[in-house]
Amino acid sequence: MATMVLTAVGTAVGGPIGGAVGALVGQALDREAFRPKRREGARLADLRVQASSYGVAIPKLFGTMRVAGSVVWATDLIERRSDTRAGKGSPTVTQYSYAASFAVLLSARPIAGVGRVWADGKLLRGAAGDMKAAGTMRVHLGGEDQPVDPLIASAEGAGTPAHRGHAYAVFEALALADFGNRIPSLTFEVIADPAPVAAGTIARALAPEVTGELDFAFDGYAAEGDAGAAVAALAAAAGGWAAADGWAVRLGQDRGAEATVADRGVGVDGRPPARGRSVAAAGGVPRLVSVSHFDPARDWQAGSQRALRAGTGPSLGRGEERVALPAALSAAGAKTVAATLLAAAEAGRTRRTVAPGLTGWALRPGQVVAVAGERGHWRVERVAIERMTAVASLVPLAPGALPAAAAGGRATVAPDLVAGRTILHVAELPPLGDEPLAAPRLSVVAAGTGAGWRRAALLLSLDGGASWEAVGETAAPGTVGTVVAPPGPAAAALVDRRHAVEVVLAHPGMTLADADADALDRGANLALVGDELLQFGRAEPLGAGRWRLSELWRGRRGTEAAIGRQAPGARFAAIAPGAVRAIDLPPSAIGGTVRVMAAGIGDDVVAPEMAVAVTGTSVAPPAPVALIAARTGDGVTTLRWIRRSRTGWRWQDGGDAALGEERESYRIGISTAGGDERSVVVDTPALLIPTAAGAGVLNVTVRQQGTLAESAAATLTVAAAA
Repeated sequence: MATMVLTAVGTAVGGPIGGAVGALVGQALDREAFRPKRREGARLADLRVQASSYGVAIPKLFGTMRVAGSVVWATDLIERRSDTRAGKGSPTVTQYSYAASFAVLLSARPIAGVGRVWADGKLLRGAAGDMKAAGTMRVHLGGEDQPVDPLIASAEGAGTPAHRGHAYAVFEALALADFGNRIPSLTFEVIADPAPVAAGTIARALAPEVTGELDFAFDGYAAEGDAGAAVAALAAAAGGWAAADGWAVRLGQDRGAEATVADRGVGVDGRPPARGRSVAAAGGVPRLVSVSHFDPARDWQAGSQRALRAGTGPSLGRGEERVALPAALSAAGAKTVAATLLAAAEAGRTRRTVAPGLTGWALRPGQVVAVAGERGHWRVERVAIERMTAVASLVPLAPGALPAAAAGGRATVAPDLVAGRTILHVAELPPLGDEPLAAPRLSVVAAGTGAGWRRAALLLSLDGGASWEAVGETAAPGTVGTVVAPPGPAAAALVDRRHAVEVVLAHPGMTLADADADALDRGANLALVGDELLQFGRAEPLGAGRWRLSELWRGRRGTEAAIGRQAPGARFAAIAPGAVRAIDLPPSAIGGTVRVMAAGIGDDVVAPEMAVAVTGTSVAPPAPVALIAARTGDGVTTLRWIRRSRTGWRWQDGGDAALGEERESYRIGISTAGGDERSVVVDTPALLIPTAAGAGVLNVTVRQQGTLAESAAATLTVAAAA
């Protein structure tokens, strides 16, 4: 019975080629381990599609394989909520994010570890074990003493299985935003054994009854379902065979003859048994054999290699025979397997029947013999009793296939970029647009020490860290670094061609670019250098992540007070579209200090945190300019200045910019050398100081009063009257 069953199983795995080897195994074994199951063996499609159906078979993995696994446990989606406000007049927006915890069964035998993990084709976990999305991953290697996973146990309670003998991975709170808020389709690079595994080693692990060697090695193999079918497929792919040895099966590849048989020609009763030679038509074997496999050189993606019979015409074969090999194999190795299977099919066309007499009783299926008086070696396919004598059916040995050269083609592989730690820059900047803000705002630019960094969750504390509020996440990765050679002092109204600033960026993946005058006028190449906003027209790479920035537009958007005050080690952050995340604060935050924390996937130990003094810079008008004093002959001092606005920064029409405040008002502080001080509030950009009040040296400050905050001071020292 086993012969018939395993011939069918072998055919299912490898066509008539696998069927021949399956027949050999079946003649020797009819035991429980080799009885047919519902599933006949792992297929490439099974290994590439993640499943969670009850009863799905779990493969036994060898070597290194990329498999999907089966989801065996999952929680409901974990919902997180954060409230943000887009700006003036905008309502509070509630944003939801989702995460999930789940477990994926990987192998029905222990493994050594898990390398990379892909989610929907994108890299989720790098070769260094770093996660590319928020969440944690634990791997249980499948030891017989492995404990229950603590997360699953906390959810399921007593009786939670430990899945001993089975390897599985547990994801805890995996962020799902990048995957459409669903558990993505995962594939895992599973390292079951640290080196390629010989086919014979795999066969013996699947069935203790198997002995012997098959020296053909696979980078990885996924055995599933019926052990006999798997052994048959392994033997055929390796160019070997199986020979009965008592109640065991002995694998072999040695093409040397173990015995020589003579064709006696007659049975015990003196009459000749049926014997002779036959050659099947060429159309009964495939003209083309293709082998599908997983290619390690292409991130374990599926590939296919073919072997074609020489010649042309319909008599050269019945078409293509496709073999889906659940193995990781190089392109050359897969082509060698295809050539081996094709050679075995061609050799199998010839059959020879001999009657060796009493010596035939010692022959075993799978044994290699020579026929007396003839050249070549033959494999015993079957031994039968006819007319009281042993009759052996023989198949000629196929020549061993030579190693083949093959190319697997190019593959687009997901880059394995490490995220690194989060670099956080937070500042209260003047408005970056032309619309005035209705509430103070922080500007956040963040990046990572590695090129794989994408985003980080933001937390805000208004009470010194006693409590924290989630305020969404950072914007796209910014270009950040450190000043190594700061620029000197310069005028804010002229292009600074005298000075330059040199910076070192956070990692080599960050770059800067030139910008012409038109682009600069439109706001290009704006950067925060220390506390100064400047623009640069030229960016020159100096090597090792160092850049020299020149043709500078200094003190942009009212930050001229910070010109020339930078020191080595000051922050550098490009203020680029899409890279700045705004956090709006309540008006009551002005005058206080807030704390901002960023938690990225590389910040497992300590998340970066900054304390920022909220001065109202983001909602205050810029300091007045052109402050002058004129004394008249009667001793009266006249102060005049020009107001500025926090709107209309580009000055496109040549006219005065709109006030941008509810009303026009200025606070003037006047002090004398003797220590007298007084303050005056006016609603026009001018002030008359009477003769007595203007006597001596005066120190004058002028601040424009805004709707929510007043500007920085314009200062002037007025000399004593001559």
